[in-house]
Amino acid sequence: MMHRLAKVFEELAAQDRKAFVTFITAGDPDTATSLEILKGLPGAGADVIELGMPFSDPMADGPAIQRASLRALHAGQDMHKTLAMVRAFRETNKTTPIVLMGYYNPIYVYPVDRFLADAVEAGVDGLIVVDAPPEADDELCIPALNAGLNFIRLTTPTTDDHRLGAVLANTSGFVYYVSITGVTGTRAPDLEAVARNVARIKARTTLPVAVGFGVRTPEQAKAIASVADGVVVGSALVDTIAQSLDDKGRATELTVSSVLTLVEKLSAGLKAA
Repeated sequence: MMHRLAKVFEELAAQDRKAFVTFITAGDPDTATSLEILKGLPGAGADVIELGMPFSDPMADGPAIQRASLRALHAGQDMHKTLAMVRAFRETNKTTPIVLMGYYNPIYVYPVDRFLADAVEAGVDGLIVVDAPPEADDELCIPALNAGLNFIRLTTPTTDDHRLGAVLANTSGFVYYVSITGVTGTRAPDLEAVARNVARIKARTTLPVAVGFGVRTPEQAKAIASVADGVVVGSALVDTIAQSLDDKGRATELTVSSVLTLVEKLSAGLKAA
């Protein structure tokens, strides 16, 4: 059976469309609100969903996603609740791929074998684990692939041709190109540099290439979509969640609707590419 990620990218390519990949942090600002947003994302235009696994010591996330993780952790989110969110999502959606994104520590303590089994059972399609390098593939990447999960790797503007081979060796699903040097959501990408590096990656792999880190507006999504197979938006969505909260950090009646409205606008911009 074809993996959900491969099927979505294949179907979009046949329609000459690019994938809209949305990121939210699981449990931000609380589990119930986060699940309502998660369930609404496909209808608003998301083709693939990255669901952040909250972690207190991230290395790749900027202030917006760091604050989202802290909101979720303070609300009691943990890996068991994140996987339960995926199970609840799968009760009504069997087609939209979900990729868990985060760091190795919460997986290591779960521990690894049990986490992979529970993730597959819940309906997870892939993993992006920022601090699991190719040199440690035997520890998480290979077991994940053997369990039937895609393992998506990040490449960056500083990934040279020699390193790119190691990065791509066990990557599956798609390649995530980080459009800036630095953490998420801190500055806008340089389109010419993105186009040049996406072309360099695509010369070495048949996998789709999605671009993220710094995409916040429909105009940026449209521009990135013109040179990549997919566009990832995260910080703009978690910023919208933050701006909708009351003065005690709780969800309001605007929280779900404001995020889904932004997703609709970004999706429309991307489809116009």
